[in-house]
Amino acid sequence: MSNKMPKADRRAQLLEIAHAIVRQHGTDALTLGSLAERAGLSKPITYNHFKTRAGLMIALYREIMDRQVLALGEAINHAPQRLDYIAGVLATTYMDCYKSVGPEWHAIGAALKGDALMDANHREMIDSYVAFFAQVLTPLSTLAPEITRRRCLGIIGAGEALSDGLVRGNITRDHAIADFADLIVNWLPTSDRMSSGTDRLG
Repeated sequence: MSNKMPKADRRAQLLEIAHAIVRQHGTDALTLGSLAERAGLSKPITYNHFKTRAGLMIALYREIMDRQVLALGEAINHAPQRLDYIAGVLATTYMDCYKSVGPEWHAIGAALKGDALMDANHREMIDSYVAFFAQVLTPLSTLAPEITRRRCLGIIGAGEALSDGLVRGNITRDHAIADFADLIVNWLPTSDRMSSGTDRLG
């Protein structure tokens, strides 16, 4: 493998290799040294990009997250603006993204559980997901925006649990999608299914 490559391209290539290592051998096999060896590079190159093993794992975690958000955005770009349809698109794309990256998403998170930097990044990524869902779903619901955002936090929490069950083989893809879509629809009233007084008060 040539050592001559723009830094951004090299970083993307290293993350793809890291992803493959985790998928094939688990998180314990992923180190800056093993990444350098697999890429055919010297260790200083991988250290220059990621500094520490935790930095590499966090970068990989974020890359997977960014890929998922991009896929979600593309999926709803031309979708009819109806809650049941959007919920189905969001649920399908969300679960398929997790299924496509396999169990490594949750494995990476588990491997770095308790790491302060990882915890901060995980909170930031959850906040980004909540903001994305709230932006998409607020115009489709009769709830006040702040209530919709609050409920999106719970929706994303349920989505993480369902996706974990999916990649571990505890639930099927169809069940994960259906349950996630049902949660979105049933928790966000629309104009033809008016919210209760409790919903309006928040």
